[in-house]
Amino acid sequence: MNPIKEKSKSLENSFLPLKKMYPKSYNKKNTSPYTKTRVILMNGTEFESQWFMHQFARHCDEPEILTTLAVVRRQEQQQQKRISCLKPINESILETTIAYEQLAVDLTAVLARHEKDAANIKALNFALLEDFDHLYRYANLLKMDKGEDADILVGKFTEIMPGRPTIAEHRYPSDDVSPHMNAEKADLYSKLVASTITAAEQQTMNYYMNIAQWYKNDLGRKLYAEIAMIEEAHVTQYESLKDPNLSWLEQWVMHEYCECWLYYSAMQDESVDFIKKIWEEHFKMEVSHLKTAAKLLKKYENKTFESVCGDGEFPKLLKLGGNKEYIRKVLEETVRLTADNTQQIRDFKDIKKIPDDHRYFDYQKFMSGDPEKNPSHIVIQKAIERLGRDYRYQDKEHPVKELRNRECDNTSISRTK
Repeated sequence: MNPIKEKSKSLENSFLPLKKMYPKSYNKKNTSPYTKTRVILMNGTEFESQWFMHQFARHCDEPEILTTLAVVRRQEQQQQKRISCLKPINESILETTIAYEQLAVDLTAVLARHEKDAANIKALNFALLEDFDHLYRYANLLKMDKGEDADILVGKFTEIMPGRPTIAEHRYPSDDVSPHMNAEKADLYSKLVASTITAAEQQTMNYYMNIAQWYKNDLGRKLYAEIAMIEEAHVTQYESLKDPNLSWLEQWVMHEYCECWLYYSAMQDESVDFIKKIWEEHFKMEVSHLKTAAKLLKKYENKTFESVCGDGEFPKLLKLGGNKEYIRKVLEETVRLTADNTQQIRDFKDIKKIPDDHRYFDYQKFMSGDPEKNPSHIVIQKAIERLGRDYRYQDKEHPVKELRNRECDNTSISRTK
């Protein structure tokens, strides 16, 4: 499949009427968790498209490009509104949050499993264990506040147990910046990975930034605020993987190509017929957007679509699903790592191998202070007090010995020497 070769409507004929912008919602009780995660992913993809094009417009003085951006951006807004309304009214903040974290876990894992770029794989695996821990913390809040078991929401496709403890994830910001790839040499799949995971994590960050104040108790509000800071760190990591040396028009072409790849993947994978039709219609709209951006790239920079996307043939499509054994392996091998960024390279090191005067420890002391007062820790302690032990869903024993105790939350692993 090569989207640039697909037939499409003209840009002017790709708008959606208002009546199509409000679809029926999925049924939260019998819809696949991966349909729910696809809705979140594609919503985040449209958010990323919006903000990219707004920033492009604020750095451009060419009338033709500005007016074309306005047209495409309006259509992307229509797509976003349509996708957002697929979420049903009766789905709670926490139920939606569980879907966000399941997406973060399984999307990151499946991208890493098929990636070849070593730097991308390390970055993905590092953040994977942190989102995995967030799922566990929110699942315990859900059990306490709503009496719901999160394993039902994730369809038992994703285990729920501690990852790298959230309290250990507060790093000095500069340690979250990664060296960027070289777009001219990078594999097309690697460029799609960076674009996709940036959009997904940014959507999670935005959701938590805006939802924290709406939660109904102080502990929940504090937990959302704490984890939102880690999502900021993840966006910092992932966006820095992308090559900033691409021109605005080259980046635009890459954005549109990535949207085509994601919608086509979603269309192939979707099990709900009326949602599948939405993915198909949006794919066709994105083909029109891609051709439009490619024409402007050729006109204003004399560069071809192929200079950005190679031959244009889609690499392996994205298929969301369970990744239990892969995640267990990453947990066992890398849970004790933290990030260390120098001017030359960013590396991931065992916490015991970084120097005592490293900025990580000073930042940890400043941010976390007394671990017993950290929201992510208090959630688990209160769950243990109320339930007798923490809430988990795991197929077998935790692969990391220090994280097996269900009656005491570990705040030392990955954090202290």
